[in-house]
Amino acid sequence: MGKSADQQAVRVLRLRLKDKHARVLREKAYWVNQVWNYSNELSYKVWERERKFLSGYDFAKYTKGSSKAGIPLHSQTIQAISEEYAIRRKQAGKVKLRWRKSTGARRSLGWIPFKASALKYRNGQLWMSGIDTPLGLWDSYGLSGYELGAGNLAEDSRGRWYINICARPKVKPMQQMHLFNDTVGVDLGLKDFAATSDGVVIEAQKVYRALENKLGIAQRANKKDRVKAIHAKIARRRKDFHHKLSRQLVDSYAAIFIGNVNAIALAKTRMAKSVLDAGWSQFRRQVQYKSDDAGIWCDVVDEAFSTVTCSACGARSGPSGLKELRIRQWVCPECGAMHNRDVNSGKNIAAAGRRRLEAGIPVL
Repeated sequence: MGKSADQQAVRVLRLRLKDKHARVLREKAYWVNQVWNYSNELSYKVWERERKFLSGYDFAKYTKGSSKAGIPLHSQTIQAISEEYAIRRKQAGKVKLRWRKSTGARRSLGWIPFKASALKYRNGQLWMSGIDTPLGLWDSYGLSGYELGAGNLAEDSRGRWYINICARPKVKPMQQMHLFNDTVGVDLGLKDFAATSDGVVIEAQKVYRALENKLGIAQRANKKDRVKAIHAKIARRRKDFHHKLSRQLVDSYAAIFIGNVNAIALAKTRMAKSVLDAGWSQFRRQVQYKSDDAGIWCDVVDEAFSTVTCSACGARSGPSGLKELRIRQWVCPECGAMHNRDVNSGKNIAAAGRRRLEAGIPVL
């Protein structure tokens, strides 16, 4: 949702680092793995002896002075590793986690956590405590416009390094909303990716389907590098489409309402491949944080009965049930209005969103 100046949402930005830093970062990642494995073993021994688990704070007295004793990591990074271990162990509900491997065919991908105070952004470069040289990167977000927080450096399956960092946009004034002229409802679908209450229908890109044959050939030939490259291309194309569409919506409206289609549930059906290819959750997330950044209102509303309810008279007279999914155009028998199934749903979603605004739903 749109937020006031003191409620600007924290975003997680992902930016690629220059490849020339890969060797140095792998060396640091090796020592990160050693600290992780030490925390893993220590936590298990304490549990065996005392039947209690160490917290992130408890690890500090065991790792104190490690950076001076030969481990080439900054003390804050060592603290961040043990704190992250404590969080992950608790989330997993296990007494011991898997080891992080630095070598072999199934080695762990590189990972270097850091705290907010360990990172500085200056002149288009990142300076991180424990790394002597500045880290060059492709700054596609403009980090100078954000207050930087904690995060991590992470390697992907192709050996490329990225920084994932929590960032809070610098305050922007809230835009004035005109509830009935500058709002839009968005109905997400599979046949078409989305339909808006303005009557615009956005074609589904089907990026996975477009490369499915090439991916299958590479998988059958056991060309692992090729498989990774195709998966990366699919993810990039889908994200690029979502970024462009979400930016267009945020730049065009003062309030955006999106239907709450359940992607998780549909991903367990025969439509799973198409649902995952659409990437609804990623798109909604992008619209949400861009709206927060721009100071406009964004909300996910209940879309129940939105396709069968006439947006003109309110009667539930539209085609319903699995057998009538193929019906995309229908005429309301009550008022005679003709509807496109998805556009009609978008209009009902927009109306539901406006009702919530008029009722004074508070910003969460």
